[in-house]
Amino acid sequence: MVAIHPVDHLVLPTVNIGLAGERLGKLGFTVAPDARHPFGTENACVFFTDGTYLEPLAVASREECETAAHEGNVFTARDQAFRFRVGEDGFSAVVFATNDAKADDARFRQKAISAGRMLQFARPVRMPDGSESTAGFSLAFAADLRAPDFFAFCCERTNPLPADRGALERHVNGVVGIAEVVLSTSRPSAYRNFLGLAAGGADIVDFSFGINVKTPNVRIGVINSRGMQAFFDLDVSGDDAGLHGKAIVFKTNDLSVTMSHLTANGVTYTRKSNRILVKAAPGQGALFAFEEIS
Repeated sequence: MVAIHPVDHLVLPTVNIGLAGERLGKLGFTVAPDARHPFGTENACVFFTDGTYLEPLAVASREECETAAHEGNVFTARDQAFRFRVGEDGFSAVVFATNDAKADDARFRQKAISAGRMLQFARPVRMPDGSESTAGFSLAFAADLRAPDFFAFCCERTNPLPADRGALERHVNGVVGIAEVVLSTSRPSAYRNFLGLAAGGADIVDFSFGINVKTPNVRIGVINSRGMQAFFDLDVSGDDAGLHGKAIVFKTNDLSVTMSHLTANGVTYTRKSNRILVKAAPGQGALFAFEEIS
């Protein structure tokens, strides 16, 4: 039996990794040093104490990315397609943690949701104590042909970073993790099978505006246009049946600390029920919502 996979991280394409670092820093996040992939992309991640993280993703070498895509690298091919169709800033993928990417890949192929061949690679990483190590990754990709602008993959790590990343997990805005991932579509129930399978058989609950995919650590809300307006004051097309990453809800210990930091940095936000909302901006590919842990 397949174990339900927790959310590991979220992929946020950006036009420039420096711009993303500047924007995320202004929002009160601690941003890790830049890291280069062996196929032309680079990231500067934001890690949380709940084990999840954000992966702002930029193109360091377009030539390397294009070559990798032509050779069958699904990660770079999907990133290039997203940038061509959607733009240089956005939210393109949800990633699940797994202990057996090969089994996930076989399952995706059997269920006809595979996005292509697995990707295995290694890269050097700087440890929190300043030492260097090598991290290895095995990725198994899943996609729904009806949703060209969003995909999922399962990530298995060898020799990963320690669970406690020290100062990298401390954020002056008070954020400790991710509560919810929010996707929009005019037909939420159409993606029940895809997202449930991608997450290893997660339970799915219907509600008035769409569906909630219940992973062990993060809720994935798939919401129609009425729900996006009701919960996030976001106007999205009521006719677009594709799947689009639109918002991320963060957990904070003290919402007043978050608001104080945003105000001090001149970041515009609004209040919505028990949340504060910051609209997407260059370097921040989705709406960021913050809610206090109860």
